[in-house]
Amino acid sequence: MEILRVENLTKIYGKGESRVKALDEVSFSVEKGEFIAIVGPSGSGKSTLLHMLGGVEKPTSGRVFVDGKDIYEQNDEELAVFRRRQIGLIYQFYNLIPILSVKENISLPFLMDGRKVNESRLEELLEVLDLKDRQEALPGQLSGGQQQRVSIGRALINAPALVLADEPTGNLDSKNSQEIVELLKRSNKEYKQTLFLITHDENIALQAERIIFLDDGKILREEVAGR
Repeated sequence: MEILRVENLTKIYGKGESRVKALDEVSFSVEKGEFIAIVGPSGSGKSTLLHMLGGVEKPTSGRVFVDGKDIYEQNDEELAVFRRRQIGLIYQFYNLIPILSVKENISLPFLMDGRKVNESRLEELLEVLDLKDRQEALPGQLSGGQQQRVSIGRALINAPALVLADEPTGNLDSKNSQEIVELLKRSNKEYKQTLFLITHDENIALQAERIIFLDDGKILREEVAGR
């Protein structure tokens, strides 16, 4: 079943001589539960694409359909609700709230939405992420790998349709990097969540089902990989 369709997605920054086409007529579709790696050199448009899939940044032209609905036909308030409930964003820099505990940081999407926290889901994630014994700790008391696991928990707590990870292992050593990738693969498999992962690490990319190669804002090619 198709979960995502992108049609002629284009993003242009600036005007005149400073005009930059970050994305250039990008089109593809994705089935529910796929794990896709996005690779390419710096400045190729990878992060721009991810932000547009997640409703973070509006395209200059083109359309993004999630579950058959054009997300950019929504007004700003509707788009904000869509991001909170349907998108799980994971960044290289963990973006945790320093005065909130592990448990509170993971629960943040519920709290921001004014909804009651799904306690059973929270407990499950704390267990899966090996954070149960650290749930009352503050981010400053955690290692880099633990902080990234908290950011993953925050992205997964709402059981979003799309999990978008932008270089999530960029600040981690090889051992922690593989642990993070295994956690994302487990979520992808067990919860049937569609996963997009930007990476410069070929070994990580090869663990995806599909690899999309970007350069100069265009898709150069796609390859079917293995897990």
